[in-house]
Order: sequence, then C-alpha cells, then structure tokens
Amino acid sequence: IFEHPAGGYKKIFETCEELAEPLPATVTGRIPSFLKGSLLRLGPGLFEIGDEPFYHLFDGQALMHKFDFKNGQVTYHRKFIKTDAYVRAITEKRVVITEFGTFAYPDPCKNIFSRFFSYFKGVEVTDNCLVNVYPIGEDFYAVTETNFITKVNTDTLETLKKVDMCNYVNINGVTAHPHIERDGTVYNIGNCMGKGATLAYNIVKIPPTQKDKSDPIEKSKVVVQFPSAERFKPSYVHSFGMSDNYFVFVETPVKINLLKFLSAWSIRGSNYMDCFESNEAQGTLFHIARKYPGEYINDKFKGAPIGMFHHINTYEDQGFIVVDLCAWKGIEFVYNYLWLANLRANWDEVKKAAMMAPQPEVRRYVIPLDIHKEEQGKNLVSLPYTTATAVMHADGMIWLEPEVLFSGPRQAFEFPQINYKRFGGKNYSYAYGLGLNHFIPDRICKLNVKTKETWVWQEPDSYPSEPLFVQTPDGVDEDDGVLLTIVVAPGSQRPGYLLILNAKDLSEIARAEVECSMPVTFHGMYKP
Repeated sequence: IFEHPAGGYKKIFETCEELAEPLPATVTGRIPSFLKGSLLRLGPGLFEIGDEPFYHLFDGQALMHKFDFKNGQVTYHRKFIKTDAYVRAITEKRVVITEFGTFAYPDPCKNIFSRFFSYFKGVEVTDNCLVNVYPIGEDFYAVTETNFITKVNTDTLETLKKVDMCNYVNINGVTAHPHIERDGTVYNIGNCMGKGATLAYNIVKIPPTQKDKSDPIEKSKVVVQFPSAERFKPSYVHSFGMSDNYFVFVETPVKINLLKFLSAWSIRGSNYMDCFESNEAQGTLFHIARKYPGEYINDKFKGAPIGMFHHINTYEDQGFIVVDLCAWKGIEFVYNYLWLANLRANWDEVKKAAMMAPQPEVRRYVIPLDIHKEEQGKNLVSLPYTTATAVMHADGMIWLEPEVLFSGPRQAFEFPQINYKRFGGKNYSYAYGLGLNHFIPDRICKLNVKTKETWVWQEPDSYPSEPLFVQTPDGVDEDDGVLLTIVVAPGSQRPGYLLILNAKDLSEIARAEVECSMPVTFHGMYKP
C-alpha cells in the first residue's frame, strides 16, 4: 500500500484552463488498432471564482475531457461546459448558483426589495453537469444529479442546450448512472412526489433513437414507482441495479431532509450538504420491481445500514437476484469526507480523517424471488457459489447478509466498471475499479467476483481515474479487452496521461502523455 507524504494528489484538486485546440500526445507502447473513437470524461475544473472558493469535491465547474484515437496517434482536448452556473459565475465574477457544498450569496448589488422578491421565486437548482456523460438517442448529455442535463457536441466539446427533465416526467432529479440497453433504451431513477403528498422514487424509461428523428426525451415515461420509507425524507440515490427482468433499488439510511431543504435554503445560507441526515433505525432496505410490465414487488428485504453509491452488476440466477455493489459500512454519509479542505490536506491529516470515516467493502447480496411464508428462520439462498444469506423473520421481513467480495482497511474498490456491453445484467466474473487509499485514488484494480482474486496497477505519485473497459472486437473471454484511465503524475515533465492496460492482467499496453496537468474526473464513456 502506497504512502503519499509528498502530497502530489493535491494537484488533482486545482483549477486548470480549457484548451483552444487539441494537444498532441506523446505515445509510448502501441495504441491498439481497434481504438478509433474518443474517451470522454467529466469532472470539476474550476475550483474558485475570483476570491470565492468552492468548498466541496462536487462543486467545481464542469470540465469535459476528450482523448481522440486516430491511426495510432492520440490528441487531448478539454472545454468547460457553458452551463448557466458557469456562464453566470464568469460574468459576475462570483458564485451565483448554489452548488452541492457551496452557498451562493444573494447579489450584493440588489436592494432589499428585489432580494425579497427573488426569495419567493425559490431556489435556483444548479445545472453544473460535472459527473458523467452518456448517450440518449443520437445525442450526448453531460449530467449531474439534478433535473437539468446538458446536451453537448462530443466532437467539438461545444455546449448545445440545457434540458429540464421536469418538463417530461414527474421527477425531482435523476442520477448520473443510467442503465442503457443494447438497443439504446435508457433507464434512470430519481425521487419524485408520489400519491397523497408522500415521496417516492420513479424509474424513468427513455426510448432509443426515433424513426422520425424526434427527440427521444419527449417520449420519456415513468415505468415503475418505489415507495419511500419516510414520508418527507427520501434516501439519497446515486445508482440502481438492473438485470434482464428486474430493477433493484437500495434505500440507504442517508436521507435528504426535504423540509430543511425547502426552508433553510433561502433563509440562512445553506447548501445541499446541509440537508442530509442519517436515520439510525432504518437499516438498508432492498426493493425489487419487475421490468415488464413495470410493477413493484411488495416483499420486505432488509440489511444492516450501509452507504452506497455504485452498483457493480445485477443478474438473475436460478430464482435469485444477485446484487453486487460497493458498500460503505454504517449510517454516516461518505460525502462528509469529501470536502476539498480534507482532500487537499497533508498526507498525515488525510489518513487521520479517513480513520473516522465509514469503511468500504465490495459486497454481494442475494435476493430470493420465490418466497413462501412457512419458511421463516431458515436461509432461503440455495445458490451453491455464495455465502450470502436471506432469512425470513416472523413478521415476513427477509434479512439479507452479504458475502464480502473484497475488503481492505481504508482501501476502497470504487468507481466500478465491467464489460457492460456483453455482461451488464448477466452472470459475470470480472469487475474493474479505482482503488481509493484513504479517499485518494492511487491504483487501478481488477476483481474476480467468483474467486476473489485481485490484480493491481500502481506507480508512485500517480493518481488514476475510473477505468473504462473496451472489448477487443473479436474477443472471446469476458476480459478480452483494454482498460482506459487518465493518470495524473504531478512530478513528471508530462504530468497527465492516458493509460491503456490489458484487462487480463493489468499490464501496460501504452500511454499517451500530454504536457499539461488534469484535475480529477469522475465518470465517462468510450465512444467508438
């Protein structure tokens, strides 16, 4: 396990400039000939405006990165997404729209009357789409977790238009982690107002490219609704599971206090982070729904409390749903540890803070589909290859205990990826991830979920990002392919590079180095 006393990781939380045109990269090794498209990634790139800082990891303004592959050559380009949050901040030289952990003060130039009236207009929700990019029909959208998504041109990195999902479906926001089927159908989840002023969670379906070239978003519809455990406090939802025939929604104890959210905002300078709280009694609830036709299955599955951001994969096997995910043990919200001040601290401080945080673990839960009331007290899971259990209690609630697939103290296997094209929603063997060492990303990992064997790529003072899997065109095995990751090596002459690893054993195939540094990126996609 690497130590980082030099603090080179601070570099990935520093503001950078966008580029006027693409930069050529210096290639060592050989770029596989089947890589012909672009690697697209998103993250924060502007961490302060004038003398006003952004405070949280998820506040910096959205910067889109692109590596293009052509004839064995590589170029790098990046542009800020011209969101309302960005354009207005640049124009007014201050934080104008409240971000996840940064409050935007009212315009000091306005008098008390106009401030009073804008107070009644309510909150302006951010469109700062710094989390991910994905296709809808023929278009590409940069996204965060609010109701706003931003259409972008993935060739020029120009910003095209802001789209408000509220205009199409009953949703307060959607996650940055949709599921996309082979034909291009997109599914996503978000909180919504359910029946009788209670909260719920809706799964939204957006169809693939339309024959008449109309916008698929206009045909979005809600296909199933999950109930909320607490009437006014929905859980924070970051992703969901989807197998061939089921949706899986994990309702964690981390709650958004809506009343606080609505009242506190305009009154006393609060932000999104101030509105989270934990429900100590709830535990973790697992909900399932049928996909066709969309219907909620009213069985109660429950487990010990975890925080959860990323599902790895979900599949059905012999009457069970296998749910693999990246868990953080306990009820505390992990985002409490992602303030920029914590992440930019010296290494000893970074380690000390992470000692207090929830512990990460890769877990497999197994949900039985065929349930008989008379079987209480015994384990319902009969899959031969897992130690995960499901036991019915007298009140009909089914208690789930997971199998641990990977666990290391303060060493997270996070930002998971799989061979999604071929194995998304199917029985699979391999997950790839970004290794977080006390929350600092310092290695690329591979996990065999069947045998628990692991592989690691790491180099001193090098800070990689989420690895994306690209399959070899004629590949036979699940792991026939490469991983693409962006690495920042602050000490080097060329401090940023695209790294290409063999997905079989994480050996290096090639790297393409650029003479500029790059800030942290969260998620992205390979566009063939």
